[in-house]
Amino acid sequence: MTETKPAGSRAPTIGGCPADSVLGPQVPVLARRMVAAFADRFPTYSALPREELAGDITRVVEDNLRTFVRTLRTGRLPAPDDLVEMTRSAARRAEEGVPLGAVLSAYHLGWRIGLDALLAHAGPADLEAVIEVERILLDVLQLVSAAVADAYVEEHQALHGQDQAARHEVLSALLDGQDPKDAARRAGVRPAPAYAVLTLALGAHPDETEAGVTGSVAARRKLRRVQAEIDHHGRDQALHALNARGGTALLPVDDPDAALAGGWDRLAGLVARIAGRAGGAVHAGVAASAAGSVADAARQSADILEIVRITGRAPGAYRITDVLLDYQLSRPGPARTHLAGLLAVLDGNPVLLETLRAYVASGFNRRRAAPLLHVHPNTVDYRLRRIGVLTGLDPTCPADLPQLRAALVAHDFTPSRRPTTGPR
Repeated sequence: MTETKPAGSRAPTIGGCPADSVLGPQVPVLARRMVAAFADRFPTYSALPREELAGDITRVVEDNLRTFVRTLRTGRLPAPDDLVEMTRSAARRAEEGVPLGAVLSAYHLGWRIGLDALLAHAGPADLEAVIEVERILLDVLQLVSAAVADAYVEEHQALHGQDQAARHEVLSALLDGQDPKDAARRAGVRPAPAYAVLTLALGAHPDETEAGVTGSVAARRKLRRVQAEIDHHGRDQALHALNARGGTALLPVDDPDAALAGGWDRLAGLVARIAGRAGGAVHAGVAASAAGSVADAARQSADILEIVRITGRAPGAYRITDVLLDYQLSRPGPARTHLAGLLAVLDGNPVLLETLRAYVASGFNRRRAAPLLHVHPNTVDYRLRRIGVLTGLDPTCPADLPQLRAALVAHDFTPSRRPTTGPR
């Protein structure tokens, strides 16, 4: 154990009496005064049951005071065993949802009240003793604050982990088409009649790739901000399974059809705020359904996101009405096979395929396509002529453009030919 002064030396003397003798008899009265001050100063404490304030919390305050008195008497700082009651109390406060800031502030307020009670007996001749008492108090307070904070955080993380696990059970039940009521009760969430399902792709925050910055830390910070935005939007009833690259979020809604119609601006606004919090591009496929059909909605939202990414659309939120034609063209069948076959001749020429994707993504505008490809517009013209010669479809002929675009979508959704992402 660390010693504040040589073992066996006398306690500081205040007003002619050892400091521990001055403070010790006041412990019960001081403890009640401190707890009253906590309830008066901190709303989270005033909201606790009176029985708890007068019982558990008062006992812990008395234990805290006696620990300080013992240190004054022996000169030895508290051992871990001396702090057990305080750490247990901190864990209970975490379980009750009392903020850590309020817990630590209560300890500091209590120490100040105790110090005031002790120094009320001090006179001008006690200056050195007062300095010694304050030094001992700070040493003890440092140990106590660290132990209390560690215990609180450990319990909070355990509770958070349990809450997240329970929420994942609800999410899994909905995605598996099972009844989520039991899991929802354990998670403390209310099952909604319907859900909007967001499948998200999160771009990297600049800090994730910046030299000298720990990318994993930046990614976790980004993820926490995104999760907080979703939780706020869903009023803590949202469900999500996310990582730094994206994932799935379920938002409670009353009417799935209304969520994608009159309520669309609200969902699109959420995706825009997520992008702001993420600090990077965010694409989202969005679908909605009654709770019993969430699995189907999740598959549809994932399909929409895939279409958005492969066809190179701008970041933002998309529903099926935004990608109807491409959605249909991406479905397997003889029509898709035939359309994809129209571009089979380009499979051995990735430069021409990249040029065609950029040309389509730019709205069939060669000048807008050129910067996407980092080439001169004349180079785009040359490549488009080559595409026309090889495929028999002229990219500069308005009559051929719909079929050419449909063929590109079908080609890119053929599993063996699928690009990783669309043009940016």
